[in-house]
Amino acid sequence: MKFFETSKYYSLKKSTYITLRWIGIIGQLISINIVYFYLKFKFDFISSNIIILVGILSNLYLIFIYKKTQLSDRSALIFLLIDIFQLGILVYLTGGILNPFVIFIIIPSVFASTNLGLRTNIFLILTTIIVIIFLTFYSKDLPFPLNNHFHVDPYYYFSISISLVIALVFLNIFAIIFGSESRIRKEALNKMEEIMAKEHEMLSLGGQAAAAAHSLGTPLSTIKIISQELKYQLKDQKDVIQDIELLSSQVERCNQILKKLSLNPIEEDDFIDEDLSIKDYLKEIVSSFKETSDKSFILNFDQNFNSKKITKSMEVVYGLRNFIGNATKYSSSKVFITLKSDNRSTEVIIEDDGNGYPNDILSKIGEPYLKSFNQKDNSKNGLGLGIFIGKNLLEKNFASVNCRNSKTMQGAEIIIRWENKDLSKI
Repeated sequence: MKFFETSKYYSLKKSTYITLRWIGIIGQLISINIVYFYLKFKFDFISSNIIILVGILSNLYLIFIYKKTQLSDRSALIFLLIDIFQLGILVYLTGGILNPFVIFIIIPSVFASTNLGLRTNIFLILTTIIVIIFLTFYSKDLPFPLNNHFHVDPYYYFSISISLVIALVFLNIFAIIFGSESRIRKEALNKMEEIMAKEHEMLSLGGQAAAAAHSLGTPLSTIKIISQELKYQLKDQKDVIQDIELLSSQVERCNQILKKLSLNPIEEDDFIDEDLSIKDYLKEIVSSFKETSDKSFILNFDQNFNSKKITKSMEVVYGLRNFIGNATKYSSSKVFITLKSDNRSTEVIIEDDGNGYPNDILSKIGEPYLKSFNQKDNSKNGLGLGIFIGKNLLEKNFASVNCRNSKTMQGAEIIIRWENKDLSKI
C-alpha cells in the first residue's frame, strides 16, 4: 500500500485553501509589524518577514502555476508541511513556546484532518508535535522594550507544550471522525442521485416501450390477418403452410411480449402523471413486485384510511419501493403491509417474516454503509445504503421513518408516518 492515499474524496479545494492562507499571512504581517514598530519589541524583524515571504510565494505558486482545482493528498501534504514549518520558524524567532500565537501551529493539521487520508493526518500530527517539542527547548527570546526579559519557571514551558499536544490530538481525532462521516454521506448522497437518475431513465424507457407496443400492434395484427388468409388460400401446399404457421406463431410471440410491456403498472404512462392516494401507491408498487417475486404480500388497509389523492412523487414512490423491496428480499415467504389512518395522521407499516435486523446495528439503522459483524457481504450497496436512501427520500417528503424489529413477527418492521396536513404539501 502506498503511503499517500489517493481516494477521490481525500482532497482540498484549492480556492478555499488559498483564501485561508491569505488570511493567515496578512495576520502574520500585521502582528509582526505591530509588535516591532508600535510595541517596540526587539527581535529578528528581517528574518521574520523573509519567512512570511515564503508563505506568500507558495500561495502565488498555487494561484498561477498549480492548475488543478483540488489539491491531492500528496500536494496538500507538501503545502501543509510548508505552513507548519513556516509558522514554527516564525514562532522560534519571536519567543518560542511563550509566544501567544503558538496556538496557530496546530491549525494546519486540524484543517487537514477533515479532508485528507488517515496516514497523511498522522504524519502531520507527528510533525506538529516534533515542532512543538523543539520550540519548548529552543527559541530566541522576545525581549521587552528597554532590554527587559520575560522569565518564567521551566514547568510553565512544559505545561504549554502538553496543553498544545492534547489540544492537537483531541481536535484531530474529532476532525478525522467528522470528516470520515461527511465523506461517507457525500458518497451515499451521490449514489442516491445516481439511483434516482436511473429511476427516471427507466420510467422514460417504460413510456417509450408502451408507445412502441401501441404502434407495433396494428402492423402485427395486419400480418396475422394476412397470414391466416394465405394459409386458407394455399392450404394444398404443405411446405408453404408450415412457413405460414411459423410466421403466425412468431407474430403471436411478439404480441405477448408487447402486451407485457404495455401492462407494466410502474412504467405505464397513466401512472406517471396521475395523482394517487397512499393506498393506490401501495397497490401499484406491490403489483410490480408480484410479477417478479414468489413471496406472498398480505395487505391490510384500515377502513378509515386517508383517501385524499396527492401529487405523484418519484421520491415517495422510490422510498416506498425501497422498503417494500427490502422486505421482499429478506423475508422468508411473507410481506405484511398495513395502512392506518385517522383524522390526524396516515401510517404505513411494512413487516416481513425474515430474520430481522442484527442486534449489533439496530441502534444505527438509517446510517449509510451500515454492516453487521455477522454480514459476510462486502458490498457497499447492501442494507445500510438502501435504508439510508429510502429514509432520506421519505423524510424529505415530510414523513417520519422508524426502523425496528417487529413485535408481532420475527422479521424487520418499518413504520412510515405522515401528518395528514403534510400530505397536501407533497
